[in-house]
Amino acid sequence: MSHSARSRTVPLGVLVLVSLALGATACGGSSNPLADPPYDATDQVNLAGAATGRKADPSKPLEVTATGGDKITDVTATDAAGRYVKGELAPDGSRWHSTGPLAAGAHYTVRVSTEDEDGAQGRRTIGFDTNPADRLLRVAFGPQNGTYGVGQPITAELSEPVQDPAARAVVERTLRVRSRPAVEGAWHWVDNRTLHYRPPDYWPAHATIDVSATLDGIKVGGGLYGGPSKPVHLTIGDRVEAITDAAGHYMSVRKNGQEIRSIPVTTGKPGYATRNGVKVILGQESFVRMRGTSIGIAEGSSDSYDLPVYWATRVTWSGEYVHAAPWSEGSQGADNVSHGCTGMSTANAKWFFDTVRVGDIVKVVGSAGATMTPFDNGFGDWNMPWKQWREGSALAAGKREGTSPADTARLRPRM
Repeated sequence: MSHSARSRTVPLGVLVLVSLALGATACGGSSNPLADPPYDATDQVNLAGAATGRKADPSKPLEVTATGGDKITDVTATDAAGRYVKGELAPDGSRWHSTGPLAAGAHYTVRVSTEDEDGAQGRRTIGFDTNPADRLLRVAFGPQNGTYGVGQPITAELSEPVQDPAARAVVERTLRVRSRPAVEGAWHWVDNRTLHYRPPDYWPAHATIDVSATLDGIKVGGGLYGGPSKPVHLTIGDRVEAITDAAGHYMSVRKNGQEIRSIPVTTGKPGYATRNGVKVILGQESFVRMRGTSIGIAEGSSDSYDLPVYWATRVTWSGEYVHAAPWSEGSQGADNVSHGCTGMSTANAKWFFDTVRVGDIVKVVGSAGATMTPFDNGFGDWNMPWKQWREGSALAAGKREGTSPADTARLRPRM
C-alpha cells in the first residue's frame, strides 16, 4: 500500500480527537489560565530606580508598581546570602513596598508575580545592586581558633561604638554561637564596643563551638552598616579547675570532677590579699621578671621586690599569677606571705603549668581580698549571677529565661 493510501485509513476516533484539539487551539488555548506558562511582565512591572541602571540607595525602600490593568500577586526580594526583605502588598495589587531595611553593598534579586484582567499569570525578575556604606561596623571575635578550657568566654569587639538599644539589638541578632552539645547562652554588653558570651555554667568538656556573624551589609542605625567578619571555631578540653583555699593554704586541682593533685600554696598577705572568686587563665609564661613597682610598691621600700619567676600562669591583667616561689616554700601550706599571687614549689608550678591551658578555671575561696570583678582585670565573667548577665543582653533583658527567640535560635547542635 502506498504512503498516500495509508494516510487515508486513519480511524474515526483519532479524527475526532484531532478535530477537538484543533478546535481548542482555534479558541485561543487552555480554558485554565493557571495552566499556561506565565507571560513576560516586563512592560507591566516597574521597580523604582531599577530602570536607570544605577546602584540603589539602601536607606530608601523598594517600591514595585503594576501598570496596564495588571495587578501584583506576589513579590520576593532576596540578597545573595538568601536573606529576605520584608514587604507589604497593597490590597488592590497596584504596588508593593519593602518594610525592612536593605543591606549596603549587596546584590538583590526581586521576583514579581502578576495577573492580568483575564487571570493570566505574569512574571518579572529584576536584579540590582545597592551602594556600599560610608561607615562600616566590623566585629572581631575572640579568642582565636584553638582549644581552650571550660571557662573561656567568647568576645566580640566592635570597630565602632553602638549605644542605642535598637541598634544593639540589630547587632546582637546577627551574632551566632552554635555549640555541640547545645547549651543555652547569652551575650552581655560590657561597653559600647565590647560583648562577652557565656552559658549559665561553664562550657561542657569537649564541646565544639562555632562563632560567626551575619552583620555584613545590615543597617545598624543612621549611616552605619555592618561589615564582614571572620568566624572562629573553638574546641573545649577537659574540665580543669584549680580551687585555692587561701585560709587552708592548699590548692586542689581537679580534672572532670576528680582531684588529681593537692598542692601546698601561699597566697596574698594582709594588705595584698588575693582576690576571691572565679578567674580564667589568660596566658602562660615560662619566665617573667616580677617587680614591685608594677603594682605600685615604691622601689627600696620594705615590700619592694625584683625577682626572676618561672612557670608563671597569668589570671589577671594586673599581674596576678600562679607561679613557682622557691623563696617561700617554708610558708607554703602554712601561711600567706605573697603580694597577691599564688606561690608554690618549682616542681609543683612546672606540673601546674604543663597541666592547665588558657580558659581553665582558677577559683580562690577563703581570702580576705575582694571578689574578682567581671570585666576590668581579666575574665571574671563567671562571678556575675546568670540573671544579671542576661540583663546585659539587648535581646534577653527583661525576658523570662528561655522565651527569647535568640535563646533557641542562636545555640543549637551543629549538624
